[in-house]
Amino acid sequence: MYKHPTTLTWHAAPGKVFHLPTPKILGIINTTPDSFYDGGTLPTPRSAAERAAGMLAAGAIGIDLGGESTRPGAEPVPDHEQLARVIPAITAIRQALGHAPLITIDTTRAAVADAAFDAGADAVNDVSAGTESPEMFALCARRNRGIILMHRLRPPSADQYSTNYTADATPRYDDVVHHVGHYLTQRALAAVQAGIPANAIILDPGLGFGKTVAQNLKLIERTDELAKLGYPILSGISRKSFVGAYMKLPPGHTPADRLPASISLSLLHACQGARLLRVHDVSEHANMLDLLTFN
Repeated sequence: MYKHPTTLTWHAAPGKVFHLPTPKILGIINTTPDSFYDGGTLPTPRSAAERAAGMLAAGAIGIDLGGESTRPGAEPVPDHEQLARVIPAITAIRQALGHAPLITIDTTRAAVADAAFDAGADAVNDVSAGTESPEMFALCARRNRGIILMHRLRPPSADQYSTNYTADATPRYDDVVHHVGHYLTQRALAAVQAGIPANAIILDPGLGFGKTVAQNLKLIERTDELAKLGYPILSGISRKSFVGAYMKLPPGHTPADRLPASISLSLLHACQGARLLRVHDVSEHANMLDLLTFN
């Protein structure tokens, strides 16, 4: 049964308040050539707009659009290149679909977020939790925009853990849930102190980012402890490598093989209290959510 200690809302942008008594879906759109699953599949702004329209029709409340891969080993993408990738896509989505759909910009760079806001993005999904660009919190406070704060062990270029599940690559945590909860609490406090309202913040435990399969499962199973922090929890499971390891898929399998377990683990996360599911496959997740009873 779905656990909801409080009825939470997310103030993503002026005029865009999302009530989250039950889980909602955020569709993933990557305008990068090297993302681990869908890199290079959206070569034009029009194709991005068409993908967004399909996701919204399938049940997403919005889309999360990024121009920089966060797969392990990925090198940082300069601001100007991120902008060249995401601004035309945001513009095309707004021209095709209007102002109503939610658009979050997946970036750790304040300059990219600022320009994306100008182009029509609503909020920022910062996988560095505001640590990579010190101006990010002040920007979101000044522009009255929501933010998603994620825990990660290392930036992608230094990440040697997230796809390597050998014993010598095991990240060390005394208690991964306590560690992640403490970190996100501190980042949320810093955001509030910078002027971002608490109801504009979502927390993301960073599944797959510097955690073993067992540690990811602990974070999913004990989501109620993170939800007690008072913020909505985002679930980012979709097709990640730990899903393949959890399924015990053979070497050489592709992210396309991970859909069944992605759905199963996302639903478990939803039942444990996650409020926003960030996924590649909107219709499949929406159909499964429809089968559950949330009360």
